[in-house]
Amino acid sequence: MKISRRDFTLGLALSVAATPLAYAAEPPADDIARHSEALRVYLDAQYEEQLQRNPESLTSQGRKEHYDKLNDRSEAAEDRALAWRRKSVAQMKARFDPARLTEEAHTSYDVWALELERSETSRRWRRHRYVLSRGSVHASLPTFMINQHRVDTLSDMRAYISRVGLIGKALDQSLENAKSAAGQGIRMPRFTYDQSLDEIKRLTAGAPFGAGADSALFADAKGKIAALKTAGKITETQAATLQSQVSSAMTTKMKPAYDRVAAWLTADAPNASAEAKGAGALPDGANYYNASLYLQTTTDMTAEQIHQLGLSEVARIRGEMETVKARTGFTGTLDQFFVFMRTDKRFYLPDTDAGRQQYLRLAERYLGEMKKRLPVFFGRLPKADLVVKRVEAFREEPGGAQHYQRGAADGSRPGVFYAHLSDMTAMPTYQLENIAYHEGLPGHHMQLSIAQELTGLPKFRNNYSYTAYVEGWGLYTEALAKEMGFDTDPYNDFGRLSGEIWRAIRLVVDTGIHAKGWSEAQAVAYFTNNSAQPEGAIRSEIRRYILGPGQATCYKIGMLKFQQLRDEARRTLGPRFSYPKFHDAVLGGGSLPLPVLETRTRRWIERERMA
Repeated sequence: MKISRRDFTLGLALSVAATPLAYAAEPPADDIARHSEALRVYLDAQYEEQLQRNPESLTSQGRKEHYDKLNDRSEAAEDRALAWRRKSVAQMKARFDPARLTEEAHTSYDVWALELERSETSRRWRRHRYVLSRGSVHASLPTFMINQHRVDTLSDMRAYISRVGLIGKALDQSLENAKSAAGQGIRMPRFTYDQSLDEIKRLTAGAPFGAGADSALFADAKGKIAALKTAGKITETQAATLQSQVSSAMTTKMKPAYDRVAAWLTADAPNASAEAKGAGALPDGANYYNASLYLQTTTDMTAEQIHQLGLSEVARIRGEMETVKARTGFTGTLDQFFVFMRTDKRFYLPDTDAGRQQYLRLAERYLGEMKKRLPVFFGRLPKADLVVKRVEAFREEPGGAQHYQRGAADGSRPGVFYAHLSDMTAMPTYQLENIAYHEGLPGHHMQLSIAQELTGLPKFRNNYSYTAYVEGWGLYTEALAKEMGFDTDPYNDFGRLSGEIWRAIRLVVDTGIHAKGWSEAQAVAYFTNNSAQPEGAIRSEIRRYILGPGQATCYKIGMLKFQQLRDEARRTLGPRFSYPKFHDAVLGGGSLPLPVLETRTRRWIERERMA
């Protein structure tokens, strides 16, 4: 069951038609309230079962159950999880009548059922996922330990050491999955073999593996042990023992698994394509890409529809860029202006530690000014704190995309806006204002924090995430910032448009690579010809799209949906339209599939019209 806009809009009517005769008329309000509350209790219990099988998710939410364990990454575990979800949805449908639910509860019912369909689709294509590509388990688990495993007590540190020892098992499970995929002729492009090997080399360099400075994970462990000692929670002797234990876990359990992964990557690399090809080159690649587009966008848009949308959006935004270019006084062509923006030194900070700190402080300044303006446009505001940080050295990539990591729902860990700063020539300052709004406020930090802080919903809706909604919101807020009075500098305004055309280009190159057989060089050329992005950032982006089919299309598709709904509300409500009320409406249900968001928002518009 794919939920199209029509399917979801008709959902309530269809469920009423199927209601038992006893409820042919609308059920009493108290019955609807009891039935809806019973569904919430049921879904909370089901989500708790799911969490108890996912120790890393518990940690991400600030909880310490199963703190000494990591997730099971085997295919058998995935099969068990799917069987559980099938049973859960079947029980829900047997026990709960959609016609006896509030509108909000009906949304929860539909989304929980939709997740089964999405899980079935994901299960079918699981071996097409590149489980050992850059930033995958070999890099993500050390990142998780450093940033999310909080150490407040001796017990927390012992759990940390246990998890370090289990990284080896997680690597072996992922390696087994990669071997199974390779047995079916599914291999990632050769360039990412080299990238993953380089990440492993950086992660396993230095102490305790050999001479040199402490490796990133060992330095983190030592810092957390030292903090316990300083706080008087452990003795000097205990600190020495803990440091010895983490060193042993890293050298005897973790490192051998990294060596096994590296050995296989080295041996298998010659079997991979030297040319960076898209999903279409994989076995049954066309169907895989169609499934990826559905899973990523939550719509039934085809690759050709997305490609044509991208071409039209690129043309439109180029026209707006011409207007902004004229405001700067630049007299050359737009293509010449791209080169000027890409190369003029005024837009780049020094490639030094001082320059990197200046970049971070500038981001903090933009976010501070935005925070003061938020109450004019938003009702709900996030309670969670936000910090700006440089990406850890072992996973930092020149020109890598800046990104956000959500904080803990209990406030114990702030949200983080991360910047890749290893190459300052790939980080133009004219784009920073726009990026800060996307990753921080009013973008990801606001949306994800509010979602976690919502009350009265089943807990899964505080934490589930749909890329088209999340990234669509981030891109929507980039354009909103202009309306809020920001991006007044014409170069920064060009940076805003550069961010938008970047996402429109993604529609063209993602479908070009995966559905039309474009080469890496073709994709780079199209991107370069329509953007002022630095070459290093463009090449990094294109390789990201190659490794994650469909994901890059979500941003623009989601943004356009938010803008369409806002414009519809403006037209319908006229002078009664309120930005704070609109934003509360679209943020008040958590992250949702786009058809669900559309239906909910249109019902809100109708209620406002009738009020």
